[in-house]
Amino acid sequence: MKRARVASRYAKAILAFTQNNNSSEALAADMQKLSALFQKNNSIQTTLENPLIAAEEKLSIVNSLFPYASESSKKLFSLLADNNRLAILEGTGKKFTELYSHSKGEVKGLVSTVVPLTKDLEKTIQKKAQMFSNQKINIENKIDPSIMGGFILKIGDMQFDASIANKLRQIKTTLINN
Repeated sequence: MKRARVASRYAKAILAFTQNNNSSEALAADMQKLSALFQKNNSIQTTLENPLIAAEEKLSIVNSLFPYASESSKKLFSLLADNNRLAILEGTGKKFTELYSHSKGEVKGLVSTVVPLTKDLEKTIQKKAQMFSNQKINIENKIDPSIMGGFILKIGDMQFDASIANKLRQIKTTLINN
């Protein structure tokens, strides 16, 4: 939990810095690429967490992974390396992306389904999601076979559960109580 708090503080600071320099968009694009890279390759995080590797070497690795990173991104990498905190780079990037989206009036909506969403279904869920929030909602699809069918929509701390697994739990509860 401590790492998440520290990553959040760095993300808030770098967002304020980039907003003052009008470079938030470039950093947000870099942080999305960074997040995708971390998802594809777990060994990067393991390397950044390794206490036997010097901070300068970790910084060199990160810079080699992102040779065309924006100046703001390079400053963030250097700041984290100087404070020996490159292990929180992924968390900082995710939090920055979230804060940046929020500053633009956007929120992330997570839709869990059994199969990938079609464009038509995504539009339908987008309309349903707009009923819960007056902000622009970016829908992300997560495949979860345990829900058996239907969907679960999460927006912030709100959840709309229209899954078959939830309906079956409700039926089970009703049968047990009667």
